[in-house]
Amino acid sequence: MTALAESFLEQMEAGLAFFYPETCQICRMERATARDGFVCSHCRSQVHFIKPPFCERCGLPYPGDFSTPFECANCREVELHFNSARSAVVAHNVVREAIHRYKYQRALWFEPFLADLFLRRALPALSGQKWDFIVPVPLHPLKQREREFNQAERLASQLSTAAETPLNTNLLQRVRPTATQTRLTRPQRAANIRGAFAVRPGAKLDGERIILVDDVFTTGATTSACAQVLKAAGAGDVCVWTIARGL
Repeated sequence: MTALAESFLEQMEAGLAFFYPETCQICRMERATARDGFVCSHCRSQVHFIKPPFCERCGLPYPGDFSTPFECANCREVELHFNSARSAVVAHNVVREAIHRYKYQRALWFEPFLADLFLRRALPALSGQKWDFIVPVPLHPLKQREREFNQAERLASQLSTAAETPLNTNLLQRVRPTATQTRLTRPQRAANIRGAFAVRPGAKLDGERIILVDDVFTTGATTSACAQVLKAAGAGDVCVWTIARGL
């Protein structure tokens, strides 16, 4: 951890101590500090990191042993425009609650916890490869003003710093507001997100390899739509990374 990051955590801990006791904000029972993202060791032990075997395309984990790379049935049935998608952990229980409150209740104190999960898996997987940009999935300006921050951009910024790969927030834009994807079926998600993204006017790509960052991967409709736009503009490989994978 850099000296700047250490200083930020110390200031955040001091500020939050005025408002929140050092108690886990998930179970409300065990001790946890701002440095822990207010998530105790017991709740952290319930997090399920995604390990092989998983689908080579979308990263969906599978039980059992597979000796050769494979694609899941979902990826064989739908057209996905990213080259691969990977997630750090399974989106349930502790992780799902932390992400929900982080996004919709502005519970920014969960960010150190979520970023730690994300970087713990993404950094080793991306090391040794040449990537040109890290691009967060953008929010529509109306949604960004309402929420006051873009969780994908904040996580992408942390990955950019740790991986020493440039963050590009001026390449991709959301040009059409969309309904939340949470309760939609796969076909409804694809229809909801169609035409929602575009590259910014004047942006040009020439085979750049891009890491696309979002918080949760469910059906891949959102990230596939982003990848389609990026590739149409000239991007090469587009690899998706998210904190969590919905099953």
